[in-house]
Amino acid sequence: MIILGLNAYHADSSAAIFRDGVLIAATEEERFRRIKHWAGFPSEAIQFCLREAGVTLKDVDYICIGRDPKAKFWNKVGYVLRNVFKKNTLLADRFTNSKKVASLESEFKSISDLSEAEVKAKIINVEHHRAHLASAFFASPFDEAAILSIDGSGDFTTTMIAVGKGNQIEVLDSVDFPVSAGLFYSAFTQYLGFPHYGDEYKVMGLAPYGNPSYVDQIRKILHFKSDGLFGWDADYFVNPTEIKLDYSTHIPEISTLYGKKMVEVFGPAREPKDELTQKHKDLAASVQRVCEELILHLLTYLQKRTGLKNICIAGGVAQNSVANGKILEKTAFENLYIPSAGHDAGISMGSALYAHNHILKQKRSPAVYSAYTGSRFSNEEIEAFLKQRGIQYQRLEDAALYDKITDKLIEPGVVGWFSGRAEFGPRALGARSIIADPRNPKAKDLLNSKIKRRESFRPFAPSILKEYTGDYFEKVEDVPFMEKVFPIRAAQRASIPAVTHVDGTGRLQTVMKEVSPRYYALIDRFREKTGVPILLNTSFNENEPIVNTPAEALDCFLRTQMDMLVLENCLIER
Repeated sequence: MIILGLNAYHADSSAAIFRDGVLIAATEEERFRRIKHWAGFPSEAIQFCLREAGVTLKDVDYICIGRDPKAKFWNKVGYVLRNVFKKNTLLADRFTNSKKVASLESEFKSISDLSEAEVKAKIINVEHHRAHLASAFFASPFDEAAILSIDGSGDFTTTMIAVGKGNQIEVLDSVDFPVSAGLFYSAFTQYLGFPHYGDEYKVMGLAPYGNPSYVDQIRKILHFKSDGLFGWDADYFVNPTEIKLDYSTHIPEISTLYGKKMVEVFGPAREPKDELTQKHKDLAASVQRVCEELILHLLTYLQKRTGLKNICIAGGVAQNSVANGKILEKTAFENLYIPSAGHDAGISMGSALYAHNHILKQKRSPAVYSAYTGSRFSNEEIEAFLKQRGIQYQRLEDAALYDKITDKLIEPGVVGWFSGRAEFGPRALGARSIIADPRNPKAKDLLNSKIKRRESFRPFAPSILKEYTGDYFEKVEDVPFMEKVFPIRAAQRASIPAVTHVDGTGRLQTVMKEVSPRYYALIDRFREKTGVPILLNTSFNENEPIVNTPAEALDCFLRTQMDMLVLENCLIER
């Protein structure tokens, strides 16, 4: 059975394909279009997935899309009636977007030989948050688990709690739009002068530089309810009917979310080019703290209600790695799984899994610990490309290659590392990474200013060999997708300054030999030479989507100040 899953006409459009429940390929459209968070019909991602599976659309049994216009129909009708006399930009945008979703058949017809009727017969609509739930639970190792989906909004829901058992998911409760943890965090992200869609991670990165001195004021915005859910004070936000979410240029743009009361209470909003003051840092710290409190409130109730020890989380807010790192410590849950694409790109994977397991009641497949489901290129393809471009290179066997790379890192130098299949999700996990020596105190500033060209406060991640996690971090958990932040042991912080954040933490990736054999071997060679089983890892890009092809990797190398580029076994030095 072949199932194709989609996140379409939504930010972070993507496609994923499964054969008999096993993931064959998954990728985001932005990797091909070279536009961050690309929104629309993911035609390039679809065709990539079909090629990887060796099938045509005719061979696909089901096409699943993580969007169900029928979900919460009467809740939507009631909301419209309550706001019928108000300016309703949001309703107009959603109506336009719904028409695009309804045109899927014609979009598929343009890239296949199938008729619209043949395509329509294959389509299964899966509610947005049910797709998120499925992306976490059905990919997890747990036979039974509590599940939380939490983001901005999708199909009129912003938060959904559920229980998964075997191949079924039972939804327990949900929070309706507009009350939203994601929109709460996004509103403050805009207020702090980060206006672009997806900028929330900047607030999380800024937070450790501040003191949470505004927590009491911010707590007044969210109302934690006794039933384990939450509400909010709407006066701090614009009227939801006036929100404009525009995908017309395929670049997601969202209008201002914060309202007059936020300005009255906290003062004028920061403009993007304004200096970041201590007040802004303190606000970021306070917003992050209250967001963590909300997540823990939801999970504490969910654990008590279900009595379960396993928890799976997905949705945009599940990308908050700082909060994720505190879940097992501060709740009664004992095991946590978060997918590599917890954000909306994961809807493609989740919608397909929901159909395969929950709807079609098929047997579950083994747990997913690898995010390497994207593009790949052979050494022969890479050599042909480099010769065509007139680039001098060496092709080395792995052992010699790792020696050359680690010597360059120790110099110190910065290396672009392009190896195997690209990752699915927002994190570079040793397939499309820029790497450096974590012992180098100047590496962070060098990378931010001369290669990544981004804000100086943003941290870099440590990729650590799994077996050594306890030697460097105060907590030991599997973190395959760089989805958690843990405190670094005080005695080790001075030894790895480039990956130690200002508050003594690190967003780690535990590298497993069986999942990432080449990346593991490279880090291990570095360990043999330095005694440190860690490499600094950041995504291979420069204010663009992560590189997807050798050409994009070479172009990024040539326009930045990286010292070495490694394309599989082909090595290029300046």
